[in-house]
Amino acid sequence: MSDNCSDCPVNARVDSLEKEFDRFRDGSGKTHKEMFERLSALEQARASMKTMLESMDGKIDSLTIMVQSLTNKINEVEQKPAKRWEGLSDKVIWFIAEAILIVAAVKVGLR
Repeated sequence: MSDNCSDCPVNARVDSLEKEFDRFRDGSGKTHKEMFERLSALEQARASMKTMLESMDGKIDSLTIMVQSLTNKINEVEQKPAKRWEGLSDKVIWFIAEAILIVAAVKVGLR
C-alpha cells in the first residue's frame, strides 16, 4: 500500500459518506427547527386556551350567582302569591263592613 491514499478507492467512498452525512445533518437541523417552532406554537395556543377557559370559568361563576339570586326571588314570589289581590281583598272586606254599618245606621236612624 502506498503512502499517498488520494487514489485509494476507500477514500472516494469516505468522501461520499461525508457528503451524505452533511446532507442528513442539514436536513435534521431543519427538521428540529420545524419541530421546535411547532412546539412553541402549541405552547402559545395552550396558554391562550387556558386564559379563555379561566375567563369562561369566571363568567360561569357569575351566571351561577345570578341564577341562585333569581331562584331565591322566584321562591319569594311563590311563597307570597298575588300580593295585590291580598291588599285588594282587605279593602273589599272593609268596604263591605262599612256598607253594612251604614245600612244599619240608616235603618236605626229612620225608625
